[in-house]
Amino acid sequence: MNASVSRPLTASGAVLAALSVALSAYAAHAVDAGAQHRLYTAALFAFGHGIALAALAPHLRRKLTLTALLTLLLGTLLFSGSLVAAVVMGTSTALAPFGGTLMILAWLLYAADAMRR
Repeated sequence: MNASVSRPLTASGAVLAALSVALSAYAAHAVDAGAQHRLYTAALFAFGHGIALAALAPHLRRKLTLTALLTLLLGTLLFSGSLVAAVVMGTSTALAPFGGTLMILAWLLYAADAMRR
């Protein structure tokens, strides 16, 4: 894969990691204990998967890897975004399980691709 594909994924991972730090600070200082738990969970997943994207995206070589990393990004956005939206806008967390499932699927795709190399 060329750099024009991997750069946006790498940047997305770095932005997720940065936003997770801001989200953790917000959770620590601006919300009640119930909301803190949701925000810390969202930040934890955004940080971990953001770091993974930033580290893995520059090494894209195959379409299955790209599919796995795009699925990982989408899953993280749906999972963490659903938890944040529930706290900030009072929406449902209905998308969180779908996002979590996508993250699991993404890691399994990545593992399958690793075995094929």
